[in-house]
Amino acid sequence: MTPLSSLNQCSIETPIGWLTLEANQHALLRVSFTPEPVASPCDTPVLREAGEQLTAYFAGRLQQFSVPLSIDDGTEFRQKCWRALQTIPYGETRCYSEQAEQIGSPKAARAVGQANHHNPLSIIIPCHRVIGRSGQLVGYGGGLDRKIWLLAHEKNFMQSSG
Repeated sequence: MTPLSSLNQCSIETPIGWLTLEANQHALLRVSFTPEPVASPCDTPVLREAGEQLTAYFAGRLQQFSVPLSIDDGTEFRQKCWRALQTIPYGETRCYSEQAEQIGSPKAARAVGQANHHNPLSIIIPCHRVIGRSGQLVGYGGGLDRKIWLLAHEKNFMQSSG
């Protein structure tokens, strides 16, 4: 657990609302949707890098994030789920059961959904790319309207770059 005194926060405005970023001096710890921005500037190296990468993502110029991340605060199962999310290519989707199989727990699709719901690094760890088995858009901590937007955004830039 990171001591609170060493945490830094800032917010960036995106086409789908405010994102608040939280980092320590080494890694990004959290990206979350918030109704209003925090008043701090993105003035540490990790926050600046994360803000720049997210801005490039929303502009369609970045498909894979490279900012250092920390997912140490999750259980071992959740960490497995979050690492599996990072392997889903930009513009593609997987269903929960495929993700469960990937982590070696083929009967744990619901548990995978819960782990994804607790993903601390929204967008950067792309839980929006996981859909229901039937292709239905189900569940997203940021709201289904944002999930729809993110998937359409990625599809749009895949088509324009391909």
